[in-house]
Amino acid sequence: AMGLTGTGAPWSADTVKGVELAVDEINSRGGFLNKHPIKLFIKDTRTKPSVAEQVVKDLIKKDKVQCIIGTYSSATALAIKPICRENRVLHIAPISNSEDITKLDFSPYTYSVVPNTYILSKAVVVGVAELARRKGWSKYITIASDYAWGRSSQQIEVELLKQIMPDVKLIGEYWPRLGQSRFNSFIVAIMGQKPDFVLGNIAGADNALFMRDAREYRFFKEIEYPGGVISVTEMIAQARGLRRGTYGRSRAPFWAHLDVPMMADFVKNYRAKHNQYPTDWAVIAYDAVYALKQGIEKAGSIDTKMVKDAMKGMTVETTRGKLFFRKIDNQLSCSAYFGEVADDPNYPFPIFHDLLELKAPDNWRPEPEIIEAREKE
Repeated sequence: AMGLTGTGAPWSADTVKGVELAVDEINSRGGFLNKHPIKLFIKDTRTKPSVAEQVVKDLIKKDKVQCIIGTYSSATALAIKPICRENRVLHIAPISNSEDITKLDFSPYTYSVVPNTYILSKAVVVGVAELARRKGWSKYITIASDYAWGRSSQQIEVELLKQIMPDVKLIGEYWPRLGQSRFNSFIVAIMGQKPDFVLGNIAGADNALFMRDAREYRFFKEIEYPGGVISVTEMIAQARGLRRGTYGRSRAPFWAHLDVPMMADFVKNYRAKHNQYPTDWAVIAYDAVYALKQGIEKAGSIDTKMVKDAMKGMTVETTRGKLFFRKIDNQLSCSAYFGEVADDPNYPFPIFHDLLELKAPDNWRPEPEIIEAREKE
């Protein structure tokens, strides 16, 4: 269940490609446990919570699915989580990454295989704090899409940056709606306040439109924009226009783990099928299916309750290395990445150089804070 239309379309399309490749590989060996062929249903949530709810209800009631992989937009993931829990259907989140998906209103049926907003925001703040010290930055503005992911990311970044660098002051906040098509007014207003840098939390098609409008105003020549979302999708699609020297964040850049045999094989097979390099979303979606496969193998069954229990705290082999699900929130111990956009002779698009990989066990929210948040619900 993915946002195949709307602002989530670019990332969702790549997610489907990753899922399909994993399903094809597993089915070529007979399916789960070598005897249960996978039947795959692909549905469009249109990046709308109400649509996602109906889509997932139909998948469960009419198609009798046992696992939902989805969705794009944390708002839609939060909307379908209680439906999956009520119907005892596994829910694996490969793109949506608000930490509230696993932190609050906990569901034992929901697992996250993407670095959540706390893990990613911590990576951004660590990277930005180092740049601020080096460049003497003292004031900044935030711009974030006005929905669960944008709100969560902005709040965490502001809180963490205040802890690490209390002398760096927040002088403005901007909240474009999800699906914003023109960002001119936001850009003009931000430039008028003359911040040293801007922290941005805009994703998908919205992010491409923001980057387009910002370039028209020569925004990036006047104001630093470190830590924005620059996944492999943006690096490929905006290869010519993406400013070299910009610092950004990413969730699963394939080149960071080419030393992992599973990643090397995945990249080779993905390129053979699609004639392109895999994006973050294809990587994570592929890992989602293989995490499910390993949960089924551990359970020795495709019974949903048994698989759900088997995955609790489980260590899994992924394209990003050997990772584990944290028991308190079913969050995978996957890394977040921060680096400088630069050309590379090995690829026809820019990648991150001086890549900073922040591993989840060193950077995810401490468990006592999760317990405290749940007690306040």
